[in-house]
Amino acid sequence: MTAVDQRSFRPDLSVIDGIGASLTGTRPLTVVLADDHAVVRAGLRALLGSVDWITVVAETSAGGALREAVLNRPDVLILGQWRQPESGAVISELTRSAPGVAVLVFSVAEDDESVFAAIRAGAGGYLRNAADRDDILRAICAVSAGWVVLSPHIGSRLATMLAGPAQHARPFPELTTREFDVLTLVAAGLPNAAIATELRLAPKTISNYLSRIFSKLGVADRANAIVRAKDAGLG
Repeated sequence: MTAVDQRSFRPDLSVIDGIGASLTGTRPLTVVLADDHAVVRAGLRALLGSVDWITVVAETSAGGALREAVLNRPDVLILGQWRQPESGAVISELTRSAPGVAVLVFSVAEDDESVFAAIRAGAGGYLRNAADRDDILRAICAVSAGWVVLSPHIGSRLATMLAGPAQHARPFPELTTREFDVLTLVAAGLPNAAIATELRLAPKTISNYLSRIFSKLGVADRANAIVRAKDAGLG
């Protein structure tokens, strides 16, 4: 992952692990922590305090996230404990009231509904709260630069869903492509002459195809072939 903040700093992510990140701008990246659990906030504060290019400017409960983010205008709001619709409403309102603030959701919830609701509301990232130090730092850098960041397993699920449904094999694999075309048109109610015109074949050729189709499908006549075809979704 490589991220570049176009405003004032450019963290070198290649040196985050164990060394820290360098800044080429004049100010550190600012963060507001919002989580109902003080121990979670303390852990994040300690983690972010271990690098000199991040400054925590405020921390609050989840209910105070919008107020503190609008008041402090940080580069990143880290929002814990995803709750829909309350959390989604916070992010949506923040994108209107302080559009320059990126939101990184940091939550134990990892179901698809919560993740997609957060991204739709305008969150720039979604991490499980079990993410390690480097993943959190990289995510903060990335969302501040306008990237969308997801935990690896969440990203994998999203990629699978965006790839669309699996391609299923067509019915009646025993039929050749041309025989399948003929059966499809038969199921649609076309007579032999119309099928011949559609496929640019002789009517006698269509009759020959139908004979082979009936044999391969184990049916006695056109009517039974149509029933089989429609049951398989043709026509």
